[in-house]
Amino acid sequence: MQRLAQWVLISSFLAFSWLGFMAVHEFGHVLAAWLTGGSIERVTLHPLQISWTALMTNPHPQLVAWGGPVFGVLIPVILVAIGRITRIAGLYLLRFFAGFCLVANGVYLLIDAFERNGDGGALLRHGAAVWELFLFSVLTTPAGFWMWNGLGPFFGVGKSAKRVNPWAAIFSVVLLAVSVGWNWRFIANPKFFSVGYIQFSIEERNMAFMSLPVVALRPGKSLFCQE
Repeated sequence: MQRLAQWVLISSFLAFSWLGFMAVHEFGHVLAAWLTGGSIERVTLHPLQISWTALMTNPHPQLVAWGGPVFGVLIPVILVAIGRITRIAGLYLLRFFAGFCLVANGVYLLIDAFERNGDGGALLRHGAAVWELFLFSVLTTPAGFWMWNGLGPFFGVGKSAKRVNPWAAIFSVVLLAVSVGWNWRFIANPKFFSVGYIQFSIEERNMAFMSLPVVALRPGKSLFCQE
């Protein structure tokens, strides 16, 4: 039973961390655009593809491009700090997620400094220097591994492995289900749902082997209402 709880916790929380990383990263772009006077055309989130943000107006493209990785690491780290202060239960899960965001954002910018197909390419096109991307990666990636340090026992890994809390495994599965399941919730009724100035919609994205829903965010006019 312990082996099952360990496998469920590790696999489900890794999957959730990937989805959560993309959501927080794109929120960083949206926040940066809002702070710099830009407007969002579309934010696409999908479990099986890389998320992306398209803007209608973008007066400060370099700042918006930095917003994804910068806020994408700051927000999880701030949550960990709050968790430490409040002594929240399951802090190790929050630490793992923050570490994942630090490593993922750092490695992403490092790779894209060469590939130049994503945020790294946008940053370089709009005036950022390559060394800035390298510096960001050098600062965040080791910080992520430091955040992970000592977490192995909570996941039942290592010589000092602890008993995996089955409630943590259940909680992790619920988080993953919420992250993925809401994509399917409105397939039968793909209407728009406005929250503030961002509007939610469900679209069908045809793939070679299956048709999967894509969660898209569009600019909205109404507040907490269905159109």
